[in-house]
Amino acid sequence: MEETKHKVDQQRQQQQQQQPANTNTTTTTTNNNTATTIPNATRHHNHHHQAATPVYNDQVILQHRQNRPQLKLGDFHVMRTLGTGSFGRVHLIQSRVNARHYAMKVLKKTEVVRLKQVEHTNNEKHILEAVAHPFLVNLWGTFQDDSNLYMVMDYVAGGELFSVLRRSHRFPDHVAKFYAGEVLLAIDYLHSKDIIYRDLKPENLLLDNQGHIKITDFGFAKYVPDITWTLCGTPDYLAPEVIQSKGYGKAVDWWSLGVLVYEMLAGQPPFYDDDHLKLYEKILAGKIRWPSYFDPAAVSLLRKLLTADLSKRFGNLKAGSDDIKRHAWFEGVDFHLLLAKQIRAPYVPNIRGDGDASHFDKYPETNEQYGVNGLNDPYRSLFLSF
Repeated sequence: MEETKHKVDQQRQQQQQQQPANTNTTTTTTNNNTATTIPNATRHHNHHHQAATPVYNDQVILQHRQNRPQLKLGDFHVMRTLGTGSFGRVHLIQSRVNARHYAMKVLKKTEVVRLKQVEHTNNEKHILEAVAHPFLVNLWGTFQDDSNLYMVMDYVAGGELFSVLRRSHRFPDHVAKFYAGEVLLAIDYLHSKDIIYRDLKPENLLLDNQGHIKITDFGFAKYVPDITWTLCGTPDYLAPEVIQSKGYGKAVDWWSLGVLVYEMLAGQPPFYDDDHLKLYEKILAGKIRWPSYFDPAAVSLLRKLLTADLSKRFGNLKAGSDDIKRHAWFEGVDFHLLLAKQIRAPYVPNIRGDGDASHFDKYPETNEQYGVNGLNDPYRSLFLSF
């Protein structure tokens, strides 16, 4: 399974002993855009007497992006590493122009090519340029030298939800509901643009200064107006149709939302095994143990999300994500206020000023020189848009 992210497996094994988390390959950013809620009059009203699907108006932000200057490595002072992965790392950086801190994802071209991630890497750039949402990372610009690709994003200082979850062991209902609601709105937005995310998990959910979600790492995101077949994702979160090498669509993200909610409530995913083949067998068998402390409404919703039957999976039916929002487990959640960040987060990170990186684990630093040109670069033609 070449394209599956194996790098989180060690973390997920550690969580069986409830060890604190390592920071995964993380593209970090924050996006302080104000949310605009446009009630959609064509949608049915739910039992909370609100339009069930707020629509985020991203056009102003996307238009502003057209006028951004081309960034270059010399614009930034490169600081400590925030995370590492199989073909790159993420650095905290500071702008020499405005003194603000950002996150810079550095991808080694030789490794991207060797691991057959060229298409995914180009997808990540193009998709991040095409989206703007309060709960998604914000890409400021990209560039390359003869060895590396660079992506500059806002720095999200609160660290990963994964780390908070491991410290807490599991979340009470109202906490899981808050994070699930923000993720739901972001996934709904991506789907409205025919983008499948395909890598939903606590490691890819960052917390901003106020404790709101930022979905990061779009390496597996893809524009899919109909179906796709690529086998990719994180093993614990793969939907049955992906494992079975069937053509699949947006419904895989709703399955992953179910796995995420279960993991937040239970402290571990519904299907777990150190052996990937046994893990896939468990996912296909679909037998789930429901802890006694689970709210019956949570079990009800999770049964609707974690079903292999696509004709029954919530999010994939005629009403789309409204079926999820109207479900009893979300009763009392106002999705308009949630989108506008008007609901206080259950956990607000303690951040000591701009550039505080205390919420990220420390990593050995690289000796590699960035910004080197004049070398043989056989791969530039593969990444022309950078």
